[in-house]
Amino acid sequence: MTASERTTVRWWRWRRNVLKRRVDVVEAWVVLTGWVLALVIGVIAGLVAADTVEQAVEQQRAESRRVTAVVVKDAPGQPSTGSASDQRVWGKVRWTAPDGSTQRDEARVPPRASAGSTVQVWVNRGGDITAPPVSTGEAWLHIAMGGALAGAFAGSAVLGATRLTRLLLDRRRMAQWDAEWERVDTRRGWKTG
Repeated sequence: MTASERTTVRWWRWRRNVLKRRVDVVEAWVVLTGWVLALVIGVIAGLVAADTVEQAVEQQRAESRRVTAVVVKDAPGQPSTGSASDQRVWGKVRWTAPDGSTQRDEARVPPRASAGSTVQVWVNRGGDITAPPVSTGEAWLHIAMGGALAGAFAGSAVLGATRLTRLLLDRRRMAQWDAEWERVDTRRGWKTG
């Protein structure tokens, strides 16, 4: 039979059919429930993850602030090739922490920055140097990607469980067919296999 002659019967598990078994109806409900749950759970997981990422971004912004630091020692010249793209080098700096104490550490400074020059650094509540908070565009990207990935993983997990359930139902269906063929064969006294 060629592909053009074959007839596809859609929704056959939902129609009346004398050959339809109970396991076929159960499988139809499992598939329908699995897809609905995958959609609902995926959306919920995505929204929860996006909200969590958004709260983390807001917390990072609230906990960091920009301070002026003084270069303590002359900074080296141009960075070697393969270093950070902003063309800054590591230099010793000093700044005043939120509690009033003087802190010293290394920070990224312009090449050949002389001792006594000032640079802007980001510090956390404890007064330690930290990375600058993410920009608005980066925050939206993190929120969108976190939500999308969490939703996709949660939905995929539900669909995986649905697929596993269908495989178990297929095994049951095959066992039922084997038992039925066995009854048909032994009734007449002969075997087909």
